Amino acid sequence: MAESIEESKNVSVTDEDLEEKSKGELIKLAGQLRDRRNELNQLASERASNRDDLNAKTREKVDEAQEHREQRDELNQQVQEHKEKRNELNAEANELFDKVEQMRDDLELDEGPDVEQLESEIEDLEFKQQTEVLSAEEERELIEKIEDKRETLQSKKEKMEQGGDLEKRKEEAEEIRSEASKHHQKVTELADEAQKHHNQMIEAYREADEIRDEADEMHEKFVDAQEAADQHHEDFVRVQKRLRELDKKEEEEEREKRQEKEEAAREEAEEIYQKFKEGETLDTEDLMKLQNTGLL
Repeated sequence: MAESIEESKNVSVTDEDLEEKSKGELIKLAGQLRDRRNELNQLASERASNRDDLNAKTREKVDEAQEHREQRDELNQQVQEHKEKRNELNAEANELFDKVEQMRDDLELDEGPDVEQLESEIEDLEFKQQTEVLSAEEERELIEKIEDKRETLQSKKEKMEQGGDLEKRKEEAEEIRSEASKHHQKVTELADEAQKHHNQMIEAYREADEIRDEADEMHEKFVDAQEAADQHHEDFVRVQKRLRELDKKEEEEEREKRQEKEEAAREEAEEIYQKFKEGETLDTEDLMKLQNTGLL
């Protein structure tokens, strides 16, 4: 950050200085004011350049933040679209699952053991019949049990066949639910990406604010240097004006002295001329004085 102006290097001038200082002192003072003014103008120019660079960086950061904002908003729009599609698919899948459950209830497919369990139980009973030594009563009971389970199995299979596209609907519902899950995954991914751009936007705006503060401070320092330079210029102009007044005064005094000298010479020449008219003899110096005044 730019340092403050060195006040000790500044040059000042008072009304008393203008009135009391000699011409030589005022010329020296004018030179000091001019040099300090030029230094301050150079300093102000450097600070203005630094301020402009900082303002440019601020604009760059604001533009960067705006780009992240636009990307975030675009991603959020995609998030919303995928959410809507996910919800539609989930609703469709739920409706199909409800229909499957209703069909299963209507066909009583969930009552008792399922097909796989019945087939396994029948296989176990048949194996027992074939491998174990049973009494006539035990074997009869076992055969009746096997027959009952076969009837139950057959009934279960017939009901499933009556169910027609039950499994097909179930698979369709699962496929739709899977598609909904893909959209949900996309929602998560896009939301994470949108959050990253949001965070980058906030960071860019924060950096822009910091740089803008530096630019504002540099502008204040530019103003300080420029005002000091302007003050030195005003004082320089005041001293120059005073020097012109002194020059004019010297010229007037010189002209008055010259006029007085000319008048004295002419009076002396007229006296010499009067002597000449009266017949007095004039020396060379007197003749020169008459010639210089045009009387001879």
